[in-house]
Amino acid sequence: MKGLSLFLALLAASAAQAQQAKKPDPDFLGGRDVQQVTGEQIFTHICQGCHMPDAKGAVGAGRYPALASNPKLASSAYPAVMVMNGRGGMPPFSMLLDDKQIAAVVNYVRTHFGNAYTDTLTADAVKAFRPPPPPIDTKEH
Repeated sequence: MKGLSLFLALLAASAAQAQQAKKPDPDFLGGRDVQQVTGEQIFTHICQGCHMPDAKGAVGAGRYPALASNPKLASSAYPAVMVMNGRGGMPPFSMLLDDKQIAAVVNYVRTHFGNAYTDTLTADAVKAFRPPPPPIDTKEH
């Protein structure tokens, strides 16, 4: 529930910025198959609120790095781990986005905004970055 609240707060905070670039797709979380959201929709609804609609980043209440023409995106592992775990002021999204969605948004950013990295990140590759689940305690208490 806490993760959903964070997601909704980030979604609301990015609404004003999202309208400058693209109008948010009303079906993004409209009760439809959430597994079918695109990397572009995820960027528009989650990422551009901080990284800006043109992905050039911003400085203000915090520092939001540019994703546009960013050489750090050359390795798909870097943005995948950043999206999953966050860093500094960026929150982690591993509890909100599944492996397919993380791969979709990373692939979108790596092929747009002046980035031309064409190797595709797969959901299986993202899964490899997740820590293994903790063992289940089968002992009776």
